Amino acid sequence: MLLKDIKLPFANKIKVYAFVGPSGTGKSYRAQMVAGEKDTHFIIDDGLLIKDNEVVAGESAKKASTKVATVKHALFYEEKEKAEIIKALKKYKPQSILILGTSDGMVQKIAANLGLPEISETIYIKDVATESEMKTARKIRVTEGKHVIPVPTFEIKKDFSGYLLDPLQIFKSKGKGQKPYISEKSIIRPTFSYLGKFTISDLVFRQILEYLAVQTSAIYKILKTRVENYGEGAKIYMEVTILYGYNVMEGLKEFKEKAKKEIEKLTAMNVVELDVVAKNIYVPEEERE
Repeated sequence: MLLKDIKLPFANKIKVYAFVGPSGTGKSYRAQMVAGEKDTHFIIDDGLLIKDNEVVAGESAKKASTKVATVKHALFYEEKEKAEIIKALKKYKPQSILILGTSDGMVQKIAANLGLPEISETIYIKDVATESEMKTARKIRVTEGKHVIPVPTFEIKKDFSGYLLDPLQIFKSKGKGQKPYISEKSIIRPTFSYLGKFTISDLVFRQILEYLAVQTSAIYKILKTRVENYGEGAKIYMEVTILYGYNVMEGLKEFKEKAKKEIEKLTAMNVVELDVVAKNIYVPEEERE
């Protein structure tokens, strides 16, 4: 579908806000708070269209391999990227939207590329964050290479499998008599960070699996473990010895469910495949007698 085929007849009714500040000063960290104060449920940030705490369209520009590619993605230069966001806007028909950017020119360009009206109000990071807070945010970006996306971790875990994700919950009071602001964020490390891609050692997977095997009554011991890390997640193959007297199928099913859940929880990696094969049965001495 071509971009020209997607029309937004209601676009001129959308009130557009902008949230501007230098890279790494905490814009994404405070995006939900600013959006809440402007009573808007939609945010455009680094290539994503976010509705409340859910990504509804787009792919994060932070997955791009270079900074140049990141900027192009964030500005929606590609027809395909524009079309996806515009299609989502057509579906949700937002009354207002908040666009994040590093400069007035950037947010204006994003609005124009998506066919949105001119920006009616701009909020600057210095209006909502102290100099000290901005310096701290910048230090974290430079030294740790972390970037915040204003959605919960589980919303982007699939897209960022293999990257560092930390849940971050914020609680802020908006003033006496006002409801407190609560929002979970996700911190990711961009692929172009000088610290490099965040990976999980195969040994970590094995240690988690061994620990869970000890807690699973049906499994006597692990014989072999093979972990393959793909772009979409990890594929794990295991061979185990089953303890005599237990139902093999039920025991393996219980272990697989527990292992998948714990690995995804502890490593933020998707387990796209987990095969557990029973190779042997261990018979205790008393049973042999």
